[in-house]
Amino acid sequence: MASSSAPFVFLALTLLSSFLALTAANFYQHFDITWGDGRGKMLNNGDLLSLSLDKASGSGFQSKNEFLFGKIDMQIKLVSGNSAGTVTAYYLSSKGSAWDEIDFEFLGNLSGDPYILHTNVFSQGKGNREQQFYLWFDPTADFHTYSILWNPQRIIFSVDGTPIREFKNSESIGVPFPKNQPMRIYSSLWNADDWATRGGLVKTDWSQAPFTASYRNFKADACIWSSGASSCTSSSSTTTNSWLSQELDTANQDRLKWVQKNYMIYNYCTDAKRFPQGLPPECNTS
Repeated sequence: MASSSAPFVFLALTLLSSFLALTAANFYQHFDITWGDGRGKMLNNGDLLSLSLDKASGSGFQSKNEFLFGKIDMQIKLVSGNSAGTVTAYYLSSKGSAWDEIDFEFLGNLSGDPYILHTNVFSQGKGNREQQFYLWFDPTADFHTYSILWNPQRIIFSVDGTPIREFKNSESIGVPFPKNQPMRIYSSLWNADDWATRGGLVKTDWSQAPFTASYRNFKADACIWSSGASSCTSSSSTTTNSWLSQELDTANQDRLKWVQKNYMIYNYCTDAKRFPQGLPPECNTS
């Protein structure tokens, strides 16, 4: 095991690199609206993007670039009012039957009831690693920043800079980790009233349509993958891309524990009934 992983460890340690830094990036430059027949729109000269959903269709977009490791930020303002049955998904994903994926999904709810933030990590086509949270604010009243930090050692999900989940590389105990497949950024707004709200009990109220989610201030500090090669090299200093080896310091570990104690509503790692043969091995690591 150690000898086979050594080249990758060396590569990870020497990715000191040039990287993509996009501050408040223009959506026209970096994204394509891929479906929705006009329901996805780029506004304000590309500084704002909106997706809408009605009974006929939802909508979605994807990044022009693929990435292999990075820190991705997006500010999102979610569907307001009675959003039951709707899902706003924002995620990284590769292609193929053994795909990798890092998910934020926002499950709508009846007016006055909280959104559920659903997270998951897929590696080599296997997911089932759900953690769900309530948020400590109204995500429909204003824009908030949702971030994915993905480096060779860990994946950290954050909301407004507060970490809510960490998925560590546990390859040493046989758990696949997303590290070899470049991924694009995707987002979509779609109808999932067969499962999204109270397990499908609450249906979408189409009299409230169209439902709209808005996006702004995309930022990526990331290694772009193009023509089989990474934009990251071993020629630069580590100071420019500290995210490649970033981990949670003590203060952020405490913030993570605060979120998980007060706002986590589901954790696959504590669902013994779901895993009668034993919890997944990564659940037993600290």
